Amino acid sequence: MLRSRQIAGPLSGIAAGVLAVTVAGAVAPAVAGAAVAPAGPASSTPASGTPELSPRPDGHTEQIRQLVQCGDMMYAVGKFARISENGRIYVRHNAFSFLAAAPYTVSSWKPGANGEVNSIAFKGSNCSSAYLGGSFTRVHKRRARNIVKVKTSTGAVRNRFRHDADRTVDTLVVHGRHVLAGGLFKSINGSGRNYYASLNSKTGRDDGYLRLRVSGHYDFPGVIGNRTRIYNQQLSPEGRRLLVEGDFTSVRGKHREQIFMLTLRAHRARVTKWRSPEFYGSCADNHPFYVTAASWSPDSSTVYVADTGYMPFNTSKTSEPRTGLCDAAAAFPSADRAVSSEWITYTGCYSLFSTAADASTAYFGGHEKYAYNPDGCKAPGISPTPIVESGMEGLSPSTGMPPTTPVYSKSPGLGADDMLITDGGLWIASDNYIDKDGAVSDKCGGVAGHAGICFLPYP
Repeated sequence: MLRSRQIAGPLSGIAAGVLAVTVAGAVAPAVAGAAVAPAGPASSTPASGTPELSPRPDGHTEQIRQLVQCGDMMYAVGKFARISENGRIYVRHNAFSFLAAAPYTVSSWKPGANGEVNSIAFKGSNCSSAYLGGSFTRVHKRRARNIVKVKTSTGAVRNRFRHDADRTVDTLVVHGRHVLAGGLFKSINGSGRNYYASLNSKTGRDDGYLRLRVSGHYDFPGVIGNRTRIYNQQLSPEGRRLLVEGDFTSVRGKHREQIFMLTLRAHRARVTKWRSPEFYGSCADNHPFYVTAASWSPDSSTVYVADTGYMPFNTSKTSEPRTGLCDAAAAFPSADRAVSSEWITYTGCYSLFSTAADASTAYFGGHEKYAYNPDGCKAPGISPTPIVESGMEGLSPSTGMPPTTPVYSKSPGLGADDMLITDGGLWIASDNYIDKDGAVSDKCGGVAGHAGICFLPYP
């Protein structure tokens, strides 16, 4: 079953949001469409002192759904109630912020959403306001249904921006004056735009920038119920293109499934010719939508996709070798035409939910046990020898193979829901799942104390 987003948010993953820009080695305010291109790879040893999810007394699993940097602050959203930072507990309901560099101090920001927040976004270099999307009805003790704009000083609602979507908002990206919102909604801020809408960044009203007529959902024998939705988005480093994932079969009358690409023109977004028949294959009947996240190479020439799906429809665990995109990481050229995968790397029937990339490495996160297991399913394959990397993996951008070093790992838990590259390193959003033996999913690089958030710095 698809985890809610994301992820991610993706969700996603995500995932969706605006990257920070570096100026002379310092972190500058986030700028829509601009991105850093560090060489990498990130260290496999996490930075110490970052905040983490504080376990609930009832053992209920909580999640960080998305991490975004704006200025010198990191913003985390998801489903949680308490945050721990250097031994101190902070009550924060579903959104909080903290310093992006050591000592990673948690701020006083308390929007206090009464339900899960799936996505957060900022407009350009203005970090004074944040847009939140999710499944909530009140924010900062004010009525706000599933979408809202809040102050980053206090968390108070910005009333001028309308705040009403009839169903879940899964993903937000800001492009110029447009807030691109996707989800399960059929009405948002008075607009009847289904699933995907562009909202004026000041008023929240539909500004007509997206007129895509997203429709359809997956239907094949035995498939579980699934609904049309836009689930995740990723802005290209140069800010001119956007990847969009979700459950659909048609976008503006064009055949598109799992993922499509937009060109972000001045007056209206356009569906590109980028597509692949590989996105149209069916995975297991309980995973009809499986391309949950994507990322761009720093030069925008390659698209990486992170997939769930278990295995191709109507196959068994003994079928080998693996085919298609189910439970796999893959790379595609980003050319404006029909494309084929450059490589596909299989996890051995374990889901991936997030991805990010720098110049040296394509990173993928989920609840996988293997970075490379092409003919095994929930067990090691026979040949070639599987490569173990638990919870996340780093792959060669050119071959899709895990390099000998560094070797990455984190507690699998429910799975890494988001990955974000900044000038400082790789941020990973996950959860505090407790397994049947009572172990908390709080390890990253073998180090405990990283439930929900792990930061792998650049050397």
